[in-house]
Amino acid sequence: VKLALGWACWKMYSGRPEVDLYRFQSVGVLATALGSNGRPEEALPVLETRLALNRRHWSHDQKSILAIQDNLTNCLQLLGRHDEA
Repeated sequence: VKLALGWACWKMYSGRPEVDLYRFQSVGVLATALGSNGRPEEALPVLETRLALNRRHWSHDQKSILAIQDNLTNCLQLLGRHDEA
């Protein structure tokens, strides 16, 4: 159910402008849903997109950037890519 809701959230807001906060949050919902459903290989590019959006449009929010980087590190470790983590 969580995964279906993650995809639905992303689809609902993906057409909005890149700077739209709901679009940004929907990417996070999808990444969380993928990760919690044992799909780190699918979550990785979503997390990378979320980090890029955060840096591009909300670079002042260092707390959010650090949280996304932490999620990326965890995802990379799950994928066995320890030197990149």
